Amino acid sequence: MVGILFGIGLTLAQMVNPAKVLAFLDLAGNWDPSLAFVMAGGAGIAAIFYPIILRRPRPLLAEKFQVPARTDIDARLMLGASLFGIGWGLAGLCPGPALAMLGLGYNSAMIFTAAMIAGFGAFELYDRTLTKSKLA
Repeated sequence: MVGILFGIGLTLAQMVNPAKVLAFLDLAGNWDPSLAFVMAGGAGIAAIFYPIILRRPRPLLAEKFQVPARTDIDARLMLGASLFGIGWGLAGLCPGPALAMLGLGYNSAMIFTAAMIAGFGAFELYDRTLTKSKLA
């Protein structure tokens, strides 16, 4: 149910419209700031409710909260964030809206999702290889 609500929100905010997203990212051209309000709204709600939710003894549907232990910024994080940003800028999509678009039957979302899953697989192979070489 939460996923459906999230998908509806992304659709209403036009995050599933690559042209809208690319116009938001075009700071030097015909910039459309409207998605900044979507991001600010999401960040504001998270800032309010995140601390409240973490006061609960446990999540409703899991044994424990999964809060990242690491807070440092390293090369791996920067590379991942850069690749995410490049992909977002090229396609005008990121994973959440792409999955919402799948539900709407867009062919471009199928191609994007297939490429995203291939990227996940490539990273897993790379990460396993890197981990094995560090252990050896």
